[in-house]
Amino acid sequence: MSKLSDLILIKRTLDGNTNAFGILVNRHQDYIYNVVIKMLRNREEAEEIAQDTFIKAYEVLASFKAEAKFPTWLFKIAYRKSLDRIKKNKRSTTLELVENLTEDASMDFENGLAIMLMEERKEIIKNCIQKLPEIEAAIITLYYYEEQSVKEIAEITNLSQDNIKVKLHRSRKLLYSSLENHIQPKILSENGKA
Repeated sequence: MSKLSDLILIKRTLDGNTNAFGILVNRHQDYIYNVVIKMLRNREEAEEIAQDTFIKAYEVLASFKAEAKFPTWLFKIAYRKSLDRIKKNKRSTTLELVENLTEDASMDFENGLAIMLMEERKEIIKNCIQKLPEIEAAIITLYYYEEQSVKEIAEITNLSQDNIKVKLHRSRKLLYSSLENHIQPKILSENGKA
């Protein structure tokens, strides 16, 4: 049964087969958790919101329209629940815009990434994404890690596609700036300037 499509599993769930919904949960729980943890930055809260997402999805499953992909529909629920939690916690983040990246900084960034080992890069990038404001971290995660299109992210977040593009652009600049702090010392030590 685990090889059945999401739509068949949804139909079986609506027909009363709770095991079918369990398969949907197992299939999509990692994706949902990854988006939520990027927004909330707290493991316990992310686990709770991920569970709440599936509970809510189960309760309103009959409202799912096959026009959208099931994971997109789930992400939308998770995104809204995460925003609600952020508001509840009254978190505030300040978005620092980095308007100008010089060509040298971009070159250093690319050279630095080439010098680092693959695992180091992944860990550094993950840490830098976690330093982004919650919504931007979620958008970056959805776009690059979950391979969601701008249109799908717009559906999930209820933001316009143009707004998503702007947030992606700004988030990349912030990410580059943050990564520079990790890469610059590596470049200097490789060039014997440390």
